Amino acid sequence: MTEPKSARVTVRAVAAEAGVSIATVSRVMNGHSQVAPATRALVHRAVERLGAPAPVGRGAAEGAIYVRCPYVLTDYFGVIVSSLAETLELHGRRVVLSAGDAGRRSGVLAGLPREPGIAGAVLLLPPEPETELEALRAQNFPFVVIDPKNPLSRDIASVSAAHLTAAHSVTAHLLQLGHRRIGVIGGPGNWLASRSRVSGHTAALAEAGLLSSPGLLRSIEPTAEHGYEAAGELLDLPERPTALIAFNDKTAVGALRAAYERNLRVPADLSITGFDDTDLGRSTVPRLTTVRQPLEELGRMAVSLLMRLLEQHTVDTLHVELATQLVLRESTGPAPRVRPPA
Repeated sequence: MTEPKSARVTVRAVAAEAGVSIATVSRVMNGHSQVAPATRALVHRAVERLGAPAPVGRGAAEGAIYVRCPYVLTDYFGVIVSSLAETLELHGRRVVLSAGDAGRRSGVLAGLPREPGIAGAVLLLPPEPETELEALRAQNFPFVVIDPKNPLSRDIASVSAAHLTAAHSVTAHLLQLGHRRIGVIGGPGNWLASRSRVSGHTAALAEAGLLSSPGLLRSIEPTAEHGYEAAGELLDLPERPTALIAFNDKTAVGALRAAYERNLRVPADLSITGFDDTDLGRSTVPRLTTVRQPLEELGRMAVSLLMRLLEQHTVDTLHVELATQLVLRESTGPAPRVRPPA
């Protein structure tokens, strides 16, 4: 007697049967136009051979992906969101985008599992506490967090840059240039990225036999104006720093303005570093030494993780950190010589 075929057929099983990729099966099941007729027929024959009208399981071959970015789509967030949209398109997925002020609505996460036509989500820097993310995970709703604001439990998928390592490399670079009094203009103190970068900075100082000074740290909203104000406070100290590490390129631009107003030459009198390697940092005079975050790869990796969750694949590593690159330009130089007292 022939054993009956299972009523549950996954996209993964169809892809294996047809000899095509999972993304191709998803495009066919979603009626995507950019599929060759022969390939479409191949997938449909595989579905018929497996004994089911279509793959089943939540979001396996249908359903849009909710992308939430409760911030203005600047050059930083815009690059990530664009990468998400392009990669989801390759997987045959429609994007439902919530961004800016509209994305800040409270209680939006709790209702996602009941949203018709939504199969999963990608959440950029979600402002909600971890408890709300854990509640969403408890409903078996597939989602991935990009650059989490708070530490996440092990079973919540996330993708971020290696912030601690990146900050360590920036401080190590300045130490090699002879800087010993280094000011840090960090992001909000309750952000995971901010705390990780301060830890990296502190570790690099410790390796050089130095202690970090709380008086040289400022925690701010990462904007050019707040960067300008924080840099001014540090540069007006009786013993000012010889280098400033800014949380991002926008913050560094504010620091450049503060230095200019105090007739400090960059980098002869003061070195300044940014973070992100945006177009802004490549347009300043001098151009910023900065850290290049793999912004597009953050989006691609988040989609890759989400697709695996949707297909119910085994995922051994749910927390992924992507390597960064220190980009050396003209805004950093040797520490100025300390003039002996008169």
